[in-house]
Amino acid sequence: MKKMSRAALVGAAAVSSVVLVSAPAFAHVSVQPEGAAAKGGYAVIDFKVPNERDDAATTKLEVSFPTDHPLASVMPEPVPGWKVEVTKSKLDKPLEMHGEKLTEAVSKVTWTATGSGADKGVRPGYFQKFPVSVGQLPTDADQLVFKALQTYDDKEVVRWIEPQQKGQEEPENPAPTLTLSAAADDEHGASGAAASDDHEKAATASSSDTSSDSDTTARVLGIVGIVVGVAGVAFGVLAGRRRTNG
Repeated sequence: MKKMSRAALVGAAAVSSVVLVSAPAFAHVSVQPEGAAAKGGYAVIDFKVPNERDDAATTKLEVSFPTDHPLASVMPEPVPGWKVEVTKSKLDKPLEMHGEKLTEAVSKVTWTATGSGADKGVRPGYFQKFPVSVGQLPTDADQLVFKALQTYDDKEVVRWIEPQQKGQEEPENPAPTLTLSAAADDEHGASGAAASDDHEKAATASSSDTSSDSDTTARVLGIVGIVVGVAGVAFGVLAGRRRTNG
């Protein structure tokens, strides 16, 4: 029994040590969409920055945007306590957006903490989200890889820049990767046609209802007219008889 107890304690210690060692691997900078990030569309994506240090705060985040699939529109959402700077670079090949050619695109977005003391940056045990509206997303890619640099107030810089290789384990410092979903139906495609058909059916039904209401109104007015006419004739007959009798 003593041997079994010792073995159990050793096993438990080994498991707990593995958990403690592997825990930091999950606390890396990541990117996730708010809703769906469909190919060819627009999306709001959140860069999630956890603080994996016990004695330092994260005070700066630099995110490099992909150059192989540049995004024409990149608009950060203001984050209280942080200053944001957007850097643009010239493109080797101009982008076309809404009928206009763009010769430059956002290549980096930098967030810097502006607070002071204990309220500055992402403190130990906390995380911060940095939302960005992006588009149009590429149609010829299944994912977008961003490279991020996380700076602490003790000047330490963690480089989250290693792309995930297919079929291999997650790297020690993985780069934030955004997975793109299938393209949504075009507004002029099948769904748009269905909506148009429904609209036409509704319009036809409305027209039929209006026509039916008009017919009903005409019939009522006709009946009222006949009744009034009969009453008028009767009144005339009575009036004539009174004159004759008088």
